[in-house]
Amino acid sequence: MEYLLRAEHVTKEYARHRALSNVSMHVPEQSIFGLLGPNGAGKTTLIRIINQIIGADEGSIWFNNEVLKPKHVHEIGYLPEERGLYKKMKVGEQALYLTRLKGLKGHEARKKLKEWFERFELTPWWDKKVEELSKGMQQKVQFIITVLHNPRLLIFDEPFSGFDPINVNILKEEILKLQRNGSTIIFSTHNMGSVEELCDNIALINKSEKILEGEVHQIKKAFKSMIYEAEVDQLQKPLTEILDRRFTLIRSEKQNGIMTIRVQINGHSTTNDLIEALLPAAQVLSFKELTPSMNDIFIKKVTGKFPLEK
Repeated sequence: MEYLLRAEHVTKEYARHRALSNVSMHVPEQSIFGLLGPNGAGKTTLIRIINQIIGADEGSIWFNNEVLKPKHVHEIGYLPEERGLYKKMKVGEQALYLTRLKGLKGHEARKKLKEWFERFELTPWWDKKVEELSKGMQQKVQFIITVLHNPRLLIFDEPFSGFDPINVNILKEEILKLQRNGSTIIFSTHNMGSVEELCDNIALINKSEKILEGEVHQIKKAFKSMIYEAEVDQLQKPLTEILDRRFTLIRSEKQNGIMTIRVQINGHSTTNDLIEALLPAAQVLSFKELTPSMNDIFIKKVTGKFPLEK
């Protein structure tokens, strides 16, 4: 597998606070890579090191099989969580200025900006001051400025913050389009639903250390909990008599005469064993596996508790 970006044993300390401790991660080329972790875990520090805003105390960052150098700045686009447009400048004037700083010539920059402004329905705001725009509109402008020079690596830090659902979907489609057109994307977010929808790979950082990394579908497979939920009716005997030591009853609740049960299968027992235990003593109305979401896995790795087990 080809990696566009690699962090190797990166450590960073601030005044006796260790922000990153021996962190390594590998971002496959043309993937969407989720960088996850609770507040204060060290994600922003790692992003700043990749952007060469600060340096690592130990370890190295590799970009396209080279040690990261100042020349790589123009191959990286960064959309920080804290937006930073100049409020008193006109929107179009500022967008042109910032995109030219990224190496685009005036005519090319104006043409591309006009196309993006039209796509995001921002054209009427070209000659308005930034302070006249809503927060969502300002975020759209900054997104455009971030991607306009077609960088090989894009880093989005909470890109959906402040957007309504319609604009979130628009932005998701644009991110997927950027990936299809060759960009590699690092996506830092607390929204686990977006991770499942967009990300191919993830790394989870907690308390300065990487505690999980891999392909999303492989991670979900590894965290299968063997927990199942069934709706049953016409119970002939108590659940404690139906379910032997092969199963653990996590919870049960009755509503409108229907019993919903959550059961974990233990050891080498199978779903067939559970169904066979239920069928003689109840009518099974529905039966499904509770597959852990990325949110469940995140909570499990950070707190040690699996929400499905409640």
